[in-house]
Amino acid sequence: MASFAAETLFKIGPLPITNTVLDTILVDALIIGGVFYLSKKIKLIPNNPFQNAIESIIETFYNLTESISQNAVKKIFPYFMSFFLFILIANWTGLIPGVGTIGIREHGEIVPLFRGATSDLNATLALALISVIATHLISVNTIGIKEYLGRYFSLNPINLFIGILEIISEITKLVSLSFRLFGNIFAGEVVLFTVSSIFAFIFPLPFLLLEVIVGVVQALVFSMLTMVFMAILTTSHNTSHAEEKALHEPKL
Repeated sequence: MASFAAETLFKIGPLPITNTVLDTILVDALIIGGVFYLSKKIKLIPNNPFQNAIESIIETFYNLTESISQNAVKKIFPYFMSFFLFILIANWTGLIPGVGTIGIREHGEIVPLFRGATSDLNATLALALISVIATHLISVNTIGIKEYLGRYFSLNPINLFIGILEIISEITKLVSLSFRLFGNIFAGEVVLFTVSSIFAFIFPLPFLLLEVIVGVVQALVFSMLTMVFMAILTTSHNTSHAEEKALHEPKL
């Protein structure tokens, strides 16, 4: 992988279609195909290993979400699970043989038809934007617009200063989510490309296994951070104060 930016394969009007866009379509097709397969094979008492595996993963993730955010678990869990599945498959598609190597020749160089979507900063930035925007929309929907705005704006100078810091932290979330995912996946693909160009067999296998693990870890990090951010912003300050007061009140 010699290019830092995704390569444009063709254009639909003014819209450039890059190899990472094609990979995104491939990931979507795999997820939708898996959903249709499960919908045809799903049973109340499963005897399908694929259904058993999916149900185990979903149950584990749902319990994890419920343990962190009980009041908004049904709103948060779909985002948590969707981010994890999409990013995991997107990370792993970059490891499929032929992805990043099979392509068309332009100006004496091979332009790959597919390239891992998460190795493109545009894709990871879009995921981070969706994460941050969805977090704030869920917060407004859960605790109300008045309390939501009260997190950032106040007549109290100290609270106002804290609110400004909170706004800055939201911007840093956007940067950290997108660059962390992009940096790890892009660096891994560069390492694999370099090692594979020097050693064709056996030696690249440990690096390939490492990237499989990195793909899982990065999908977990992004989705879990999103889930935690959502849990924090859907927790009412009034509820917290009421619970704290109840703990300190003498019991009769």
